Amino acid sequence: MAVHNALEALSLRPTVFLRSPWPWRSLAYLLCGALIGWATVVAVVALLIAGTLLSVLVVGFAGFVAVVLSGIVVARLERRRLRLVDVADLPDPHVPVTTPGVRAWVRVRLREEVTWRELGYAALSAGLLCWMDALVIGGVGYTIIALLGAPWFIDDEPLSNTLPLAMLGVPLTVVLAYPITAWAGARAAMARAMLAPRTDERLVEVTRSRARLVDAFEVERRRIERDLHDGAQQRLVALSMQLGLARLELPAGSPAAEPIAAAHELAKQALTELRELIRGVHPQVLTGRGLAAAVGEVASTAPLPVDLDFDLPGRLPPAVEVTAYFVTVEALTNIAKHSGASRAAVAARLVGGRLLLEVRDDGRGGADPSAGSGLVGLADRAAVLDGTVTVSSPPGGPTVLRAEIPVLSGEERS
Repeated sequence: MAVHNALEALSLRPTVFLRSPWPWRSLAYLLCGALIGWATVVAVVALLIAGTLLSVLVVGFAGFVAVVLSGIVVARLERRRLRLVDVADLPDPHVPVTTPGVRAWVRVRLREEVTWRELGYAALSAGLLCWMDALVIGGVGYTIIALLGAPWFIDDEPLSNTLPLAMLGVPLTVVLAYPITAWAGARAAMARAMLAPRTDERLVEVTRSRARLVDAFEVERRRIERDLHDGAQQRLVALSMQLGLARLELPAGSPAAEPIAAAHELAKQALTELRELIRGVHPQVLTGRGLAAAVGEVASTAPLPVDLDFDLPGRLPPAVEVTAYFVTVEALTNIAKHSGASRAAVAARLVGGRLLLEVRDDGRGGADPSAGSGLVGLADRAAVLDGTVTVSSPPGGPTVLRAEIPVLSGEERS
């Protein structure tokens, strides 16, 4: 049977357990715990005294801050030495600090819930657990030494009375490996319970990482849009103008007139397609004028009439506008391709700090997210901002897509 920690080792057969390294690893774990606890007590007392004596100076408060942050050091040591009695990795739940400098690091750490949890563990370790480690080790050690050394320590008794005690000490030494391992396993389980990352902490960090990736992706989209708008599009415009001028300069009936005319038409088609591509990458009107204007531009070029009903107090955070825009564009594209609708409607308003977006059509209905219609992608895009997308599409219609997106600033999301 594979054994992963000291508590599991207790379930092994005695012959296997006593020949395993688990008793010795447990003993080393408890010795380290006692030493680290006492060292923590000394360090914290020294920092408190230094902070109190220097409190008249600004630098004195650094001592009190160091006391609060001492739990981080204790927890880091605990995670490393925990491998003595628990082979499962205990990850560090602290978020990485991207801003350089000590002040930025301290500011981030003081705002983390895990920092205060680690401080609580350090206080518990220094105030109670290290003394219990010492008590267990001291009690076991004293018992073994007292029994094995009974013939030498007890001078007023004959050897016939003390020798049985010494002989009893041999099997008792073996038996005492169990309480040492049991306490080491229980202490490690307690440390893991207090220091392990919480599920919500990991989810928050995943959400933050996902939001940062989306923000970086949107920045790259805007850069590509600017490059296409200011580079390739301008060159195509110049090319189209030059070809148009060349057509005017050619005499009637010239052999080159037809190829120049064809090239002119191709240049205009390429320019139109490039403009559509730029609008799909990131429309300028969304950046300049906001969500309502950008959706209005899309509705004006849609292959079916689109009614708009926007009731927004002003500009929304960029991430919210981008998400709402592409959800609307994808929904209108699906309507044009799959619904057979004759009319669509888009409505948006703010309710309780959330943007409520609704896209409705009078088509045949029966939209199925699992059929590859892009509805799953819409839900994924909204989920990046903790939003939701729901679709109601009974057979025969109408189809109603509703998206709810929290309106949060970038600082609140990160």
